[in-house]
Amino acid sequence: MSQLLAARQAERIGRDELALRFEVSASTASRIIARAGLPRLHELDPVTGIRIRASRTTQLRYEHDNPGDLIHVDVKKLGRIPDGGGWRIDGPTVIDHDRRRDRSRKLGFDFVHVAVDDHSRLAFAQILPDEKGTTCAAFLTAAAAFFAQHGVAIRGVMTDNAKNYVISHAFQDTLKLLGARHVRTRPHCPWQNGKAERFNRTLQENWAYRHPFLTNQARHDALAPWLEHYNYARAHTACGGQPPISRVSPTS
Repeated sequence: MSQLLAARQAERIGRDELALRFEVSASTASRIIARAGLPRLHELDPVTGIRIRASRTTQLRYEHDNPGDLIHVDVKKLGRIPDGGGWRIDGPTVIDHDRRRDRSRKLGFDFVHVAVDDHSRLAFAQILPDEKGTTCAAFLTAAAAFFAQHGVAIRGVMTDNAKNYVISHAFQDTLKLLGARHVRTRPHCPWQNGKAERFNRTLQENWAYRHPFLTNQARHDALAPWLEHYNYARAHTACGGQPPISRVSPTS
């Protein structure tokens, strides 16, 4: 189906979403993509769509039995968008006086804190001003409240070995308050926190770089609707083509 292939190349969306859109089975969508020789999504640059070398992954694949058994937590830094959209609107070759002035200014970063449930892939994210230990602790508290609204109690939290997690008294105190164990990846092995890493890539492809934003606030405003779609409507391969909410069973 030429339309399916065109959507795959233009929008870089997965087989399950393509299957729903074009009313075919997921296996049929996969065969169409494979026969056309198109690369897998993880082989593509999230912004340009150009094929790049696949990132390193772990051979150990696992999934915990119940929601809340393990929550993957991470932070993704995104450069802030100048008013007008910057080079993503004008193109990288357009340089004028105003653009030189914009480039000389330090626009800084947004820190997108994410928490993904290992079993269901239900996700929570907030854009925060930094990644200090106190900020990470406040995010974990907010994430716990979000998951609690869905009947999920956090029993384990996986992070990398950054100081804002490991030696932060605020973060460790929050873990104790939640009664959650702290699971850390091996040093220099960020891919072990794979579900957060994979969610970060999806977040970039389908929210942060989905289309050029004219302002940084416009990108902020687009996060909540995208998370709503991701959790409650978007087909997820790991959930059998259903959204993450389908794997959460609220408790009384």
